[in-house]
Amino acid sequence: MSPRVSLLQASGVTCYRGETCLFENLGFKLTAGEALQVEGANGAGKTSLLRIVAGMTPPDEGNVLWRGERIQDRRPEFNAQLAYLGHHLGLKHELTVEENLRAAVVIQGAAQSLEDLPEVLSRVGLSERADLPVRVLSAGQKQRVALARMLLIGAVLWVLDEPFTALDASGIGLIGELLEQHLDRGGLAVMTSHQAIPLGSRLRRLIL
Repeated sequence: MSPRVSLLQASGVTCYRGETCLFENLGFKLTAGEALQVEGANGAGKTSLLRIVAGMTPPDEGNVLWRGERIQDRRPEFNAQLAYLGHHLGLKHELTVEENLRAAVVIQGAAQSLEDLPEVLSRVGLSERADLPVRVLSAGQKQRVALARMLLIGAVLWVLDEPFTALDASGIGLIGELLEQHLDRGGLAVMTSHQAIPLGSRLRRLIL
């Protein structure tokens, strides 16, 4: 049996904050259907690492490779395969839930997925709130809008920074289900979380 090919790989990644080294010479490999949980104390650099993996911040040393090439060398292709969910959800509060999702899909160039919009809204429990402006939603409901956006754009790589924040027990369970389904389809995920993530042998851990 041939070895599985790494889709996402980090090698020699080093990050400084000012003169302080948050982490150095860090590396990992992920193949289709695998997830990486990044752990560490507050201030250890978890969010900084996720931003590097997502190509939002360059590492001070080292490289992140997507399908064997540096992500900065194939930005359009990489961005088209990426869904990033951070502390700032990037929602337009004056727009409705549905308007936010439609705009995100068009920007991503995945307009064909709009036919899945009713199903996705139902999946994340927002069918009855689709016409409401985002500004009136609770923090947990806004998180669900961001999850719906992630599902609609059909990205292969999910980068999630504390995705369980502001969610109730049903929301936490929903993310667990979505992650399992995403990995079953051959997707990848890199995430930070203080929650246990029951993904079995598909989950790798990296402690900063």
